[in-house]
Amino acid sequence: MDGRELVRAVAEIGTARGRRAWRAALRHRRTDAEGLPPRGPERARVPGLLEGTEPRPGGGVLRFARSELTVRVVVGGAVFWGWDGAAAEPSYAVLGGGPEPDPRAVLEPDTGGGWRVVSERVTVAVSRHGAVEVRTPGGAVLRRELPPRWWDPVEGAAPGGSRWLQRAEVPADARFFGLGGRARGPRLRDGEYRLWNTDPKGGFGPGTDPLYITMPVQVVVADAGTHLAFYDNTWDGRVVLREGEEGAGSGADRPGSSELRLEGGPPRCWVLPGTPARVAQGWAGLTGSPAVPPEWALGYQHARWGFGGEAEVRRVVAGYAERGLALSAVHLDIDHYDGHRVFTVDREAFPDLPGLAGELGGAGVRLVSIVDPAVKAGDAVHASGLEVGPHGAFVRDGKGREVRGEVWPGECAYPDFTDPAVREWWGGLYGERLAQGFSGFWHDMNEPVSFAPWGDATLPRSARHVLEGAGGDHREGHNVYALGMARAGWEGLVRLRPGERPFLFSRSGWAGMQRYGGTWSGDVESSWEGLRASLALVLGLGLCGVPYSGPDVGGFGGSPSPELYLRWLELAAYLPLFRTHSAIWAGRREPWEFGPEVAEGAARVLAERERLRPYFVTLSHLARRTGAPYVRPVWWGAPEDRRLRDCEDAFLLGDALLVAPVLECGADRRAVRLPRGRWYDTATGAAHEGPGQVLLDAPLGRAPVLARAGSVLPVRRGDGSVGLEAWAPARGRTGGGVVVRDPGPGFEAGEVERYTVRWAAEAVVVEDEGGAVVSGVEVRGV
Repeated sequence: MDGRELVRAVAEIGTARGRRAWRAALRHRRTDAEGLPPRGPERARVPGLLEGTEPRPGGGVLRFARSELTVRVVVGGAVFWGWDGAAAEPSYAVLGGGPEPDPRAVLEPDTGGGWRVVSERVTVAVSRHGAVEVRTPGGAVLRRELPPRWWDPVEGAAPGGSRWLQRAEVPADARFFGLGGRARGPRLRDGEYRLWNTDPKGGFGPGTDPLYITMPVQVVVADAGTHLAFYDNTWDGRVVLREGEEGAGSGADRPGSSELRLEGGPPRCWVLPGTPARVAQGWAGLTGSPAVPPEWALGYQHARWGFGGEAEVRRVVAGYAERGLALSAVHLDIDHYDGHRVFTVDREAFPDLPGLAGELGGAGVRLVSIVDPAVKAGDAVHASGLEVGPHGAFVRDGKGREVRGEVWPGECAYPDFTDPAVREWWGGLYGERLAQGFSGFWHDMNEPVSFAPWGDATLPRSARHVLEGAGGDHREGHNVYALGMARAGWEGLVRLRPGERPFLFSRSGWAGMQRYGGTWSGDVESSWEGLRASLALVLGLGLCGVPYSGPDVGGFGGSPSPELYLRWLELAAYLPLFRTHSAIWAGRREPWEFGPEVAEGAARVLAERERLRPYFVTLSHLARRTGAPYVRPVWWGAPEDRRLRDCEDAFLLGDALLVAPVLECGADRRAVRLPRGRWYDTATGAAHEGPGQVLLDAPLGRAPVLARAGSVLPVRRGDGSVGLEAWAPARGRTGGGVVVRDPGPGFEAGEVERYTVRWAAEAVVVEDEGGAVVSGVEVRGV
């Protein structure tokens, strides 16, 4: 226990909830002492020498002295490998075992006694000692996995089986990204990163790790090419990254390295090579396309823990309306529940919640409800869960006893979302929320959390899960707990309201969570460091396949200065989830509470987001079709530009816009690194040529935003209609863009409109796919 934990533990013992948390933590420790015996003596193993091969579709099986390796190249060029008979399924992330094997991939002998699988887009070479290399068709090595090492019990079966160590090497110039939501990103520096979804117990900044969403997903960008590596293993683990160094020592390059330690195994991995766009599309094909949020969920939203009742909600909504500020939704936190109990309502504070929802809905404002997984022991929801299946809906220990923890309602049980019957039961409970008038849902506390004055604030590691019938304990089920909850909520809402796509986002999750919605930052601290961490989280999660996310504007638990609040609002206006939120003890988040200058600046920021909302609609549907995140690193279109790889304070919004938020206190100008091509300052219309760097004005209330020459994007006009905005291409060049208009609240895909921009004599014209000139386009940059 470190010093902070000791202080917290001593402080909490003086409160009723703190004493209950102490008792729950002690109970969990006893449960683990009974259910997780010591591992005992172990012996280290390595594969040994290659002894034989067996060709199979897309690759084959390579048998070593002490293990075997399955290698398969699938249609599209992705590579799967697994040791000790590990197959591509079952998997919580990969859909249906992945794509079909590439029928043209051939297993053939390689030099040095190894073998290789050769295909059109990738070559996989396996050495006679078990090293696995993924190469480009030209022979450049993208990734080299060294022979694994694992530890088996000397006698009998150890709890969880073997522990594994897997080392990989990447080119010396490579940069690492990903691993889920990391405050230290988006570029991941040298250091250790844990794979264990965690509530950090308070506001976090760039130095806090791990956070709520960890994923064994690495995106690696190098001169040789880009690739994504996904270790499909849900166990607790640690990744140690070391960037390479060119010309190290006596002039030889030192490759970058990744070391993965897993508490259970065996390891299996997918590697997806290609351009960033191709990698994103392949990842979406492997793990599922991102859900498209409803159109209204791409507008500005206001949340608060501590509204107190209907009167305060009405007052806040009226404040936005009186000032002409666009507002799409209001989020109700746990204080609207009766005693914090999920799927209930505090009738004193909210005597007519359906009436309030209807009233606000008439003004275009939706209500969004928080949903926690912990169920108060003994209440009606708990009683209904006890009727599910032969053993009830809740997680139990090795002796069949219901596992209890301390959460906001008091002593709670935890639904086992790895059980299909439990997911169906839980999904049906959202009918109560719909009846109360809620239009969307945010899942909280689903790492899952059990309050603890010290140590890991979650369930005992020996707690038992169904795991889709395979059975296992919390060490294997912890990281996918929130993924199962999101699936339960999504599937339940689709059954209950089949004509509308759900709006759902979750604090925790795992690879594949994009199928069921998005996420938000969690309790980011109210500081300039928290502002910077907010951008890192969104960029990193997007590269891991979760395109819809955003921070709590202003931070969760503090009182930001007017400058910090407005700069945060400027950043978040260009992120997918645009939401203010704060704790019950924190300062206000309504723009007018920060004074007239901030209120005026916030009005411009919110108006610009509303103007660009049709562009966000297009990006959401393109993410569904292509897997490309709305928010992308500036190297997205030019990963070969090393200067762009190291740029972490700006981003691309789709293909058309480059956003350079102000992340430093007192700054009114900032340098912006430009990718290749012409870029227009949207505030002044000035043109700048990339690649290179420019210094732009950034007065409070306006972050620098540049538009790519030749781009076309949909915007909302002053009369509410949707039109086109085009930026002039350079002379002698053409441009273009695609637009997807919202098809309605259902699951229709929406038609893709393609436009071309070109010079015609002294004018810029925009043509549709048929070559007809489109009228009414606002052309800028001429």
